[in-house]
Amino acid sequence: MNIVILAAGQGKRMRSTLPKVLHPVAGRPMLAHVIATAQQVAQSRSLPANTIVVIGHGADQVRATFSDRSDVRLVLQQPQLGTGHAVQQAAPLLQDDEPTLVLYGDVPLVRAETLTRLIDGAGGEVGLLTVELADPTGYGRIVRDGRGNVLKIVEQKDANDRERAIREVNTGILVVPTARLKQWLARLSNNNAQQEYYLTDVIAMAVHDGVRVAATASTDVDETLGVNSKSQLAVVERIVQRRAAERLMEAGATLADPARIDVRGEVVVGADVTIDIGCVFEGRVQLADGVRVGPYCVLRDVTIGARTQVNAFSHLEGTTVGSDARIGPYSRTRPGAALEDEVHIGNFVEVKASRMGRGAKANHLAYVGDAEVGARTNIGAGTITANYDGANKHRTEIGVDASIGSNAVLVAPVKIGDGATIGAGSVVSEEAPAGKLTVARARQVTVEGWKRPVKKGKSQ
Repeated sequence: MNIVILAAGQGKRMRSTLPKVLHPVAGRPMLAHVIATAQQVAQSRSLPANTIVVIGHGADQVRATFSDRSDVRLVLQQPQLGTGHAVQQAAPLLQDDEPTLVLYGDVPLVRAETLTRLIDGAGGEVGLLTVELADPTGYGRIVRDGRGNVLKIVEQKDANDRERAIREVNTGILVVPTARLKQWLARLSNNNAQQEYYLTDVIAMAVHDGVRVAATASTDVDETLGVNSKSQLAVVERIVQRRAAERLMEAGATLADPARIDVRGEVVVGADVTIDIGCVFEGRVQLADGVRVGPYCVLRDVTIGARTQVNAFSHLEGTTVGSDARIGPYSRTRPGAALEDEVHIGNFVEVKASRMGRGAKANHLAYVGDAEVGARTNIGAGTITANYDGANKHRTEIGVDASIGSNAVLVAPVKIGDGATIGAGSVVSEEAPAGKLTVARARQVTVEGWKRPVKKGKSQ
């Protein structure tokens, strides 16, 4: 199946150096959404997807963004002389024995189900996706004959008063027999108000050549929305987030407010998951049964076990958390953190590239980096693992049932034995033996006769 996605436009109204199709929706470029939907359609029909993206403005940035996509071919339209001209650039790459589906990189909400209806409705001829708008200003109008057959599409600037009164408009999305499409592209003219080559002229050519044009109406105006400004981008973002919230609730999650959640990736939820307001989910997030996520948390590429609580304002990234754990409030985990069942980390605790064993605790004001922490070990307030020597990272090993006193510094590489106790305020740079108290701090001294300095008077 041929898929041509038009993505060459400048997007002046975006007022940005970023090409329009690279502006993110739900954490991914708009263009990436369109590619994914189109390829989903091809897969559902058991057809290979010959995906061609026509680029122009900001071509280098688009190429860089999709440089790792071997399943997408990019062709340059330079200069940009209209939608018909854009498809002409892709024509040499199209396979004649498969239909061509034409999509737009700035229309990211179109559904795979709608495109499937469009293709099925075309029945191997021309299929055109339309929508009825209360205010059709700016859109190409669908002109039909008295029996309802599609005759042509007339652009706003070329339409007469009667045609401008038509509310059924062209979305630009169509499916065409490829061999026919190539013939019609060769016949396009720029004899119009814009002096551009309109792809929509293909419809009139099809009618002239006796090819049926099947108009499939979209049942959801939202999915046909294009993005030409930051305001329209914000509207589309909210629609995507509403859809994501609906999917989560259908899967069994309870959302404190469906309008105050942002999903910028994939979220998989078990039963009885509760998500409070203001949370952001990025990458792939898995929340098992009974997980509770407090307000204003950020979870990126995280897996969380059953009944774990993530309390307010916590930031978890690249982390796995076991069952019945308690995180936060105001906790941070960084990539490589692995917290086993029943672990507690509390306010202003940071864990990075470390494993904390079952039931281990660091309840406040601690940094655990590049460490292995044994089960049931307790890390006191203000304690850190000093893992970086200015050039390299080093590991700290803490055994099971250890107790690390407040304000301790564990200078890696260092090992703390099972059941060891580290006295508060200690700076430990050598092995602390199992089952013993280790204290590494200066002896307290009281200086007799010492007097605190006083400020000199202004006259002195």
